[in-house]
Amino acid sequence: MRNDVRELRTGKGLSQAGLGRELGVSRQTVNAIEQGRYDPSLPLAIAIARYFGTTVEEVFHVD
Repeated sequence: MRNDVRELRTGKGLSQAGLGRELGVSRQTVNAIEQGRYDPSLPLAIAIARYFGTTVEEVFHVD
């Protein structure tokens, strides 16, 4: 599943570790999501979308 997490994160000037702290996950989890190696749980996907003020569908794209 493609996603725009990296673009959203860098647009806010956040590091992977900084976003991880905000979401309560590790930097490695943020990295894995950005690389498409890990699809987040629904609660985490919702938390990511809410953090960036958008919808899950606008952050994550099913190919």
